Amino acid sequence: MIKKILVSQPKPTSEKSPYYDIAERFGVELVFRPFIKVEGITARDFRTQKVNILDYTAVVFTSRHAIDHFFTLAKELRITVPEEMKYFCVTETIALYIQKYVQYRKRKVFFGSTGKVDDLIPTMLKHKTEKYLVPMSDVHNDSLTKLLDSKKLTHTECIMYRTVSNDFTDDEVKSFDYDMLIFFSPSGIESLTKNFPNFEQGKIAIGTFGPATAKAVRDAGLRLDLEAPSEKFPSMTGALQHFLLVNED
Repeated sequence: MIKKILVSQPKPTSEKSPYYDIAERFGVELVFRPFIKVEGITARDFRTQKVNILDYTAVVFTSRHAIDHFFTLAKELRITVPEEMKYFCVTETIALYIQKYVQYRKRKVFFGSTGKVDDLIPTMLKHKTEKYLVPMSDVHNDSLTKLLDSKKLTHTECIMYRTVSNDFTDDEVKSFDYDMLIFFSPSGIESLTKNFPNFEQGKIAIGTFGPATAKAVRDAGLRLDLEAPSEKFPSMTGALQHFLLVNED
């Protein structure tokens, strides 16, 4: 019987989140506690990459973390980002977040609709003379680099932030009594094994979102009970609701 679920993400800001509907419908307690956190690299570490922000005329943002750490680093490096700098964002939500740092102007802020860089490419090709800088996490693959190379766009990727374990306190370790754990990245699984080196799964159900996270669970020798997305359940909340329905008894 599943009564207490740890969701390894920050607590939803909206009261209309489907997670709250699930908690009410199935009478389960949901605890939102990220296993990982994102922190910016130091200006000193950034300099070792020999990247000069002012050499670029456009920045590609794939997350709000990237925006935060780009402008924080620029400040630490005492760089004034030029007014004419252009910004290409994978979603409108990320594009609007830029207002936290600079005045939003449609002439210099562009965004896609799917959340994938592929969707941004047509717009970037219209600005193919730009020199693109792509702030990234230390955990990434080469797919973005290969995509931009294939389109013959001038670009440089650089590390501006890293994903680290969000360590559990002694009290949190002692009160770790969940019936189900839900993960959204391989880093979350690494954090689990780091914080709980003697972790025994037993009857604890594990759910994951994304194939890489599912693989990390299996590679760690753990049992995977719920895998999303699927053709029938594209979201974690939809998959979780179905899982609880099937396992109500």
